[in-house]
Amino acid sequence: MNTDPIADYLTRIRNASAARKKVVEIPASKVKRAMTEILFDQGYITNFKFEEDNKQGIIKIALKYNNSTKVPAITKLQRASRPGLRKYCAASEMPRVLNGLGVAIVSTSKGVITGKKAEK
Repeated sequence: MNTDPIADYLTRIRNASAARKKVVEIPASKVKRAMTEILFDQGYITNFKFEEDNKQGIIKIALKYNNSTKVPAITKLQRASRPGLRKYCAASEMPRVLNGLGVAIVSTSKGVITGKKAEK
């Protein structure tokens, strides 16, 4: 039993990217689906597919790499707020990721959105 499904999601993507895998399979949930859609919209993954099974479903993510150098599009994945140490911040105090070049994914009362959308 995994106690932190978001950390498991990030670790699976991080490990598959480091191993240069083309596709990674992750157990699905609503939050993970929203995070996957954000990663796709921001251009960090090539494609994704939700497959239903008799349980919770599976998310298949096609990872994106640079054509010439084979460097992964996702260079760093980090979880800021975790179950043992929650971090809360106002929309005006949203942290900048990679000096504005990265994407922060935040959970709000309106759902899972990017940090830039949360600031607006």
